[in-house]
Amino acid sequence: MHPYTPYTGIYYDSRKVQPGSIFVAISGTDSDGHDFIPTAIEAGASLIIAEREVTVAENVEIKIVADSRLELARLSAKFYANPQEKVDLLAVTGTNGKTTVTHLIQELLNDTALLGTMGLKTNPQEDYQDMGNTTPQSTEIYKVLAGLADDSYKYLAMEVSSHALEQKRVAGLQYKAAIVTNLTQDHLDYHLTMDNYFAAKAKLLKQVSDYVLLNADDEYYSNFKVEAQGLKVVSFAINNAADYQASEINYGAAGLSYKLLHQGQELGLVEMQLNGEFNVYNSLAAICLALEEGNSFTDLQTKLAKIPAVAGRFEIIRTETSPICIVDYAHSPDGLINVLKGARQLLPSDGKLICLFGCGGDRDITKRPKMGKIAYDMADFSIVTSDNPRSEDPGQIIADILTGIPDLTKIKVIADRAEAIKQAVQDANSNDVVVVAGKGHEDYQILKTETIHFDDREQVRTAISQH
Repeated sequence: MHPYTPYTGIYYDSRKVQPGSIFVAISGTDSDGHDFIPTAIEAGASLIIAEREVTVAENVEIKIVADSRLELARLSAKFYANPQEKVDLLAVTGTNGKTTVTHLIQELLNDTALLGTMGLKTNPQEDYQDMGNTTPQSTEIYKVLAGLADDSYKYLAMEVSSHALEQKRVAGLQYKAAIVTNLTQDHLDYHLTMDNYFAAKAKLLKQVSDYVLLNADDEYYSNFKVEAQGLKVVSFAINNAADYQASEINYGAAGLSYKLLHQGQELGLVEMQLNGEFNVYNSLAAICLALEEGNSFTDLQTKLAKIPAVAGRFEIIRTETSPICIVDYAHSPDGLINVLKGARQLLPSDGKLICLFGCGGDRDITKRPKMGKIAYDMADFSIVTSDNPRSEDPGQIIADILTGIPDLTKIKVIADRAEAIKQAVQDANSNDVVVVAGKGHEDYQILKTETIHFDDREQVRTAISQH
């Protein structure tokens, strides 16, 4: 029996309610949980948490609270016997790099699980368990933590999104350490301004107990440093002075290498199968955390050399005769800059850099022309296509992208993403590099009326086989 009796479970989705459980009515952006209280009661809920008075049956208890989300977190912690006290939580936030950094942390630290965009991964060699959002709702997080505590895990490395911080999904959690990778434009459809976006991210630092790792090359470094007052701040960088710094960086088709400096003194050489300047930053963040946690640099060097690329994150697909194809999740202006910069570093002097991308529907429209201009400036040729159009007209999204492109002579529009990938790969020479950006690891495409199976990596492999 659960520590929190007499209830059998705690839910915010009325479709999952079991007899004798608690139902927490949450007001969301698309629906209001209060509308589903009758459904929850019919399914057997015995306690209803709500933010306003509602009529319930005599045998059902109701509790009115000021904030259902906070109450969900508080009840979840109690229901699962405060598992956050038994596992060290490591948070990773920022616009780009969260997924890769959490994967690197899991590889570098023993007894570590990760939770993020691709799901829950309890072992580097095991598959992901789908968890829905990048950062799940609080009750799912506490359930995960309870399982990890039972299995004697030491750490959970968590991606913490700005949405999760605003929506109090991580309320009540105490993080031992946090990494802020960077802050660039994204999610302004939700946050509206960069100031709001920063404020959402900065909330995380109030939940950290020991130390924060910050990117000293990032525009918002000093802002985050102010918010981290009272905590130990450890900095990492390539260009600016920092506690940990990468120097003499080299890129090649087989991976990257650099010398790691600590307080100006060389620790040794880092060699990895990952590539691109952004992965120098990602690896710096993970290495700094591992060193702060007491691991030896020699052990880390051995582990780093063996770590494979994360699925859909600068994932290289090629044969001896095909162009180098890079599938990446980049879907923000800064993300596209990073992947194109990394791709350019792999390009032979006689090759062309080809960029295929689109923008998601029902998301920040201001980034569309910016991404068009970035592709125009940084690639030799670009194909603008559809991404996840959702409820929007794909043609309108493409039109928005094209407004940022000053000259359409090195741009082609192919709205059908499968056809666009096929043409991009088959028209490229073996010394070219083709970047397929936007969807990364996703194996679906969200259309107006349905979600279909679609995997950029599968499409690229099929196109290569016909090259």
